[in-house]
Amino acid sequence: MTSPTPDALLGPADIRELAAALGVRPTKQRGQNFVIDANTVRRIVRTAGVRPDDVVVEVGPGLGSLTLALLEAADRVTAVEIDDVLAAALPATVAARMPERAERFALVHSDAMRVTELPGPAPTALVANLPYNVAVPVLLHMLEHFPGIERTLVMVQAEVADRLAAAPGSKVYGVPSVKANWYAEVKRAGAIGRNVFWPAPNVDSGLVSLVRRSEPLKTSASRREVFAVVDAAFAQRRKTLRAALAGWAGSAAAAEAALVAAGVSPQARGESLTVEEFARIAEHAGNKESGQR
Repeated sequence: MTSPTPDALLGPADIRELAAALGVRPTKQRGQNFVIDANTVRRIVRTAGVRPDDVVVEVGPGLGSLTLALLEAADRVTAVEIDDVLAAALPATVAARMPERAERFALVHSDAMRVTELPGPAPTALVANLPYNVAVPVLLHMLEHFPGIERTLVMVQAEVADRLAAAPGSKVYGVPSVKANWYAEVKRAGAIGRNVFWPAPNVDSGLVSLVRRSEPLKTSASRREVFAVVDAAFAQRRKTLRAALAGWAGSAAAAEAALVAAGVSPQARGESLTVEEFARIAEHAGNKESGQR
């Protein structure tokens, strides 16, 4: 494998020069904050444990800072970009700065939430600086539709990172925590300062590592059924599960029956339950169709 040139990665001046040439101004609407520090993107790639045989999918590559660092380390990289101007420019940036790896790069010009297949070999890893406003939906969508993704490392708003990695009983444990844990073992993997971005965001960022479960959760309930229970439990998180799940089960009495059958206290609250316990509740729904709504 040919080693890329030392200056292949983008620095602050490169980023601003590229943006100016393209007429690009980062937009809050799409949560765009471009990483301008080469050391940071290399650190992200190291933390992600990207291997030479990995096929990496990147969501929201922007001007290509992380993309180039991923191409240094992985077998191939597929980037998914929604922005018309950025999507059109990225292949040329890769070809200019890392020509020896350009044939190992593919671009999909699309909204990541609409992507259900990718060109080339199935991805084995997801590494991305996710836009703050859509981070959780995009992450869950990719994990659902690409089961070959074994390892994920995403950079998200620190508050979102805390929620994703929260354990039962934590004040920030909620829907993102449980749903992410359906797919993977989740943990915080570091913090990222504001000064490595352009423009600098008003919030701190964090890295979250997700390692897919070696075996799917053992349950007779479907993912959709389990997620319906999770959504109902946290829609009214201050209520006991007997009350919070009444609408889902059809009545408070039916909710209590499902909870008791699942070995969960009707007086418990959603924030205290593991994903396995939510799955047991879904298995004991009096009307399985309630989980399909």
